[in-house]
Amino acid sequence: MKIHEYQAKELFRSHNIPVPEGYVATNPDEASASAERLGGFPVVIKAQIHAGGRGKGGGVKRAGSIEEVKNTAAVILGRPLVTPQTGPQGKKVRKLLVEQGLDIDKELYFSIIPDRSTAKIMIIASRAGGMDIEEVAEKSPEKIIKVLINPLTGIGPAHAGEIIAGLDLSGTLAGKLSTLIENLYGLFIEADCSLLEINPLVITAQKDLVALDAKIEIDDNALFRQKDILKYRDTDEEDPLEVEASKYNLNYINLNGNVGNMVNGAGLAMATMDLIKSAGAEPANFLDVGGGANEEMVENGFRIILSDSNVKAVLINIFGGILRCDVLAEGVVQAARKTGINVPVVIRLEGTNVEKGREILAASGLNLITAKDLSDAAGKISEIVGK
Repeated sequence: MKIHEYQAKELFRSHNIPVPEGYVATNPDEASASAERLGGFPVVIKAQIHAGGRGKGGGVKRAGSIEEVKNTAAVILGRPLVTPQTGPQGKKVRKLLVEQGLDIDKELYFSIIPDRSTAKIMIIASRAGGMDIEEVAEKSPEKIIKVLINPLTGIGPAHAGEIIAGLDLSGTLAGKLSTLIENLYGLFIEADCSLLEINPLVITAQKDLVALDAKIEIDDNALFRQKDILKYRDTDEEDPLEVEASKYNLNYINLNGNVGNMVNGAGLAMATMDLIKSAGAEPANFLDVGGGANEEMVENGFRIILSDSNVKAVLINIFGGILRCDVLAEGVVQAARKTGINVPVVIRLEGTNVEKGREILAASGLNLITAKDLSDAAGKISEIVGK
């Protein structure tokens, strides 16, 4: 689960991680009032969306007066902000963070992520912080410091020392960074983060370390024990169909294609998407109803697929194991009768109770196209989309 920068900074404050003073605004008047509360200029106005690259997209602006704050807020709010991470459609800006401007001496980069290849926690840091850190990583990898931490033993002075040495810090700054690293690691573990990133982590002219930016993502699988963080969820930043699917514990990702698909199992989902591509079409979604799906989950998954106006056909590809073919068939029939079918639906079933599942589909009286196998399913989809 992604959260906004201002929310990440609330978590930072609760773990004694220095951040600039700032306030959230939803209209130009609130932005002006926030600037007045800060009591000095310049201030920085930052669009709050779930995407990086806001500076490059024009979503981060400095302002030197109340009038400039108001005008800038009016320009940014209520409009889509296009960044390298939003796609061409952008994301609508509904909130701003108005922060005090800092006298910056140096910009650093800092992040913490799980490293799947080693089953450890990785801290990544660099003296080359700022908007172009991806370019630094690609062209000058020697400038990137990576430190691995065993999550069972936790972080120790040696880990912090390695990062401090790599960033070439000493004296008071070294001590401040050591404390900061421990606090950030503690937050990462406590909040079940899948990503914690500060870009930039700045050294001010007063020789303080401040997290000028903050990006946090929470592991969805741990949200059941993160009730306080779950309140940060902003469904306005999520795809409406994905939000609807999450209500029924469906693994759904909306895409831009024309053939909707429903499967049981992530591997089968990816293979089915390849199948759709090979048929000359484009997948409209990723939908894994899961091995233990019931009729209600299948029904709602089918309904969500059909609610996508881009869908011109549906391919249901089920291998019945834990999810029996007859249960899938009942769910599809119920959904089709409730919502109606306005596009061709191709169904390939195999596995437990497959004959019973086919009987249910045949007896439904609905216009459902049954495929004998994957090759037959691909051929039928190709014929449909080729029309």
